[in-house]
Amino acid sequence: MNPGGPAELATVDWTRPWLAPWRALGEPLAEQAGRVGLVDALNAATTPELRLRAGRLRFVAPACSPAGEGYEAFIARTACVPTRTNLHDFFNGLAWLRHPALKRRLNEMQAAAVAAAEPGARRGPLRDALTIFDENAALLRAPAALVEALRRRDWHALFVAERAAWREAQLDLFGHALLEKLVRPRKAITAHVWVLPFTAGDAAEATHRLAAAIDPLLLGAKLVLPLPLPVLGVPGWWPANENPAFYADTATFRPAPNKTATRGSLF
Repeated sequence: MNPGGPAELATVDWTRPWLAPWRALGEPLAEQAGRVGLVDALNAATTPELRLRAGRLRFVAPACSPAGEGYEAFIARTACVPTRTNLHDFFNGLAWLRHPALKRRLNEMQAAAVAAAEPGARRGPLRDALTIFDENAALLRAPAALVEALRRRDWHALFVAERAAWREAQLDLFGHALLEKLVRPRKAITAHVWVLPFTAGDAAEATHRLAAAIDPLLLGAKLVLPLPLPVLGVPGWWPANENPAFYADTATFRPAPNKTATRGSLF
């Protein structure tokens, strides 16, 4: 069987706590992909509610993208997402279905940055920031004590002293490369966290607000930066972190650099 095909999708353990928000959509889709292929499964997964949010979005085979046209430009022009049958593109497709407004906003900014660049020019800081967001972001809504501890990279406060506050927090992994890496969990896997307002409202509302708040000028100038968070440190996400000594590993839980803490927020 193709190593990038249905057998690879079957390796996803949907009982992992970080996949809880994705499971209802992703688990049956992975099973369906084993029968009909990933592109057809993604297109068939669009319920009426998803179609309303995702609009005319379609998934297509990579060969549908014309030679010479970039990936982001093709998506922006056609609303078609070239999709290979592998874990990376599987999670990318899920992200398009679950967070279409945010994915569309990132794509629009990438396509605009490509169009504005001189031929042969280097990617530049804006495109790098957008790629990191798309591939590795996580979205955090949490009590202020947790957010401030994360900004200081005070891991003891974040995960030990304020551990009970995590019951009120919501950490939603967005980046498809991040989700792919966590199929084989390692302690060092680190998300780039963006802080959302700790207010009532569901995940869809929060990500719509985030999509509207993204400012390419701020991202490109690095005036706002995400916050690093080793995700297996989240209480309840990994058995070993029940022992406070888990967080003493300074190669993973690194101290803050000697500069003002970044806010990790676009609001």
